[in-house]
Amino acid sequence: MTEGQLLWTPDPEAARNSSVARFMRYLSERGHTFSTYDELWRWSVSELESFWAAIWDYFDVQSAQPYERVLDERVMPGAVWFRGSLVNYAEHMLRYEAKAAPGETAIVHRSELRPLAEMSWPELGSAVRVLGTRLRELGVRPGDKVAAYMPNIPETVVAMLATTAIGAVWSSAAPEFGARTVIDRFSQIEPTVLLVADGYRFGGKDFDRRGEIEAIRAGLPTVRDIVWLPYLDAGSRAPYPGAHLWTDLLAGAPVERDAFVYERVAHDHPLWVLFSSGTTGLPKPIVHGHVGVLVEHLKSTGLGQDQGADARMFFYTTTGWMMFNALLSALLQGSSVVLYDGHPAYPTPALLWQLAADSSATLFGASPTFVQMMRKAGIVPRERFDLSALRTVLLTGSPVTPESTAWFYENVKDDLWVTSPSGGTELCAGLVGGSSLLPVYAGEIQTRLLGMDVHAWNQDGKEVINEVGELVVTSPAPSMPLYFMNDPGDARYRETYFDYFPGVWRHGDFIKINERGGCFIYGRSDSTLNRYGVRIGSAEIYRVVDQLDEVADSLIVCLELPEGDFYMPLFVLLADGAVLDDALRQRIGAKLRSEGSPRHVPDEVHAVDAIPYTLTGKKMEIPVRRILAGMAPEKVASREAMMQPAALDWFISFARERRGAKV
Repeated sequence: MTEGQLLWTPDPEAARNSSVARFMRYLSERGHTFSTYDELWRWSVSELESFWAAIWDYFDVQSAQPYERVLDERVMPGAVWFRGSLVNYAEHMLRYEAKAAPGETAIVHRSELRPLAEMSWPELGSAVRVLGTRLRELGVRPGDKVAAYMPNIPETVVAMLATTAIGAVWSSAAPEFGARTVIDRFSQIEPTVLLVADGYRFGGKDFDRRGEIEAIRAGLPTVRDIVWLPYLDAGSRAPYPGAHLWTDLLAGAPVERDAFVYERVAHDHPLWVLFSSGTTGLPKPIVHGHVGVLVEHLKSTGLGQDQGADARMFFYTTTGWMMFNALLSALLQGSSVVLYDGHPAYPTPALLWQLAADSSATLFGASPTFVQMMRKAGIVPRERFDLSALRTVLLTGSPVTPESTAWFYENVKDDLWVTSPSGGTELCAGLVGGSSLLPVYAGEIQTRLLGMDVHAWNQDGKEVINEVGELVVTSPAPSMPLYFMNDPGDARYRETYFDYFPGVWRHGDFIKINERGGCFIYGRSDSTLNRYGVRIGSAEIYRVVDQLDEVADSLIVCLELPEGDFYMPLFVLLADGAVLDDALRQRIGAKLRSEGSPRHVPDEVHAVDAIPYTLTGKKMEIPVRRILAGMAPEKVASREAMMQPAALDWFISFARERRGAKV
């Protein structure tokens, strides 16, 4: 299989009936006529105000009052979208409830603790209204922070929608995170309410989280109320005076749709706080707004993914990843979603395909790593499962190879739209991805997404075609962060995305864009760790490892390898007299697993003579990663700019030995 080989062409009739084609016909009635997707994309990024106004009207966004203008000024950061509008994200998420047929499904769910079941639109809407009312009775007001330490189950969806419905601000951490990792996140937002599940089951093993919850509670003094969900143990109750049992809160009388008031909030009102980690300091608390995320998710689900009321989206995720939020955004189109809490390959490697078949999923999310697992297990889904409902695959989480793309056509279905979106937590959206109007080529992301002014730039800030460059966004987009919390003057926000190319968003990925607009992502250009599709900051690793007396210093990198593999080695400088033996390696892994998560555990631990630093005191993570990837050392680092020029020699030798060839 060669890169760029044609794999699939959309059926002409299906393309004409696709949502993006209907949108183009809608635009033609407004005086904007386009014959190709590329023409539409170019208009969408050159005429930002007209494009996003059309999205607002086409998807019938409900505001308590008209907006004054679409965009105040084309600046980054600081762009202000739809000033004057008053909207609520959750209200739009549940808008389809009024149209749904009796018993029509909103959520299909299964876990290692629960069998496959469904929640209807009326059930979902009623639960959200009841919990939203109870939260108001607890004193939760617009702008208050509500945090959750819960798994990927319907109760977490209800909690998120109830929180945002009343104008409070949502944030979530997956229950596999250790207490320290959760406290590092939630202490920055100072939540007043904490929702927790007592534990979870993964790979057939039970994980009681009551000890972690106690530590989290002690580390969050702002929490006034705790809501306790007995998930692992149906009879468990919170060991805290005044804690609220989930079933008690939901046991109240139903709240009718007409009696519940959604808190419609201003253009700059926070919706949720997501966390993306960096190389220094605590994880970045990224604040998104209702209106920006709303218009972006309406666009991405309705046009980018071609979803509608007949769609059913299944993406394996945890609640600590932005894909949980992105998965739920399908509800905006009246689509249903599929949730799964548990090990993706237990008790069989084909579990997710079985669930896709049992749930009649029309859209299935996977990763190149998942494809590799299927290959090794010899699984051919088309031979074992009824996937007649499946129309679309979202292949994301790491760089996509031609073989990964082709695997679906060879082993799943001939007629399948395989898209490869790539974006990030920072926008809770994709930057590049798919279009149902375009063909699919092996290893190639179809296109730049509408409204996303994405380009590849070289180090001089010049656009390049058919060359690998920095992924940049040269115009503002609505779902860019409002701000980072606890970031005076937006200093950290600016440093993270706008210092490299002033006024231009530098995303931190390598990208190549060919002459037809196809895109190729080649992994991180910065030092963020991409671990099986979830980004981890190296600072999270250092905060844990540095607590060990035997470790004087450390450095970690992650390489994204072909076929969806990852290689994440940890390099440690030992304290005087310490020895890196199996016992210490096990302690390091156990500590990272308990205080971080399983994804924080390195593949290998190696002792080094020195940790390389620049003269300005920054660990040289990017040069080390590039050396391990095979780049020439003299091209990735200037020894004159190093504190100890010889500190790289160990890594050069290590890279040579690992590859069995000269660097």
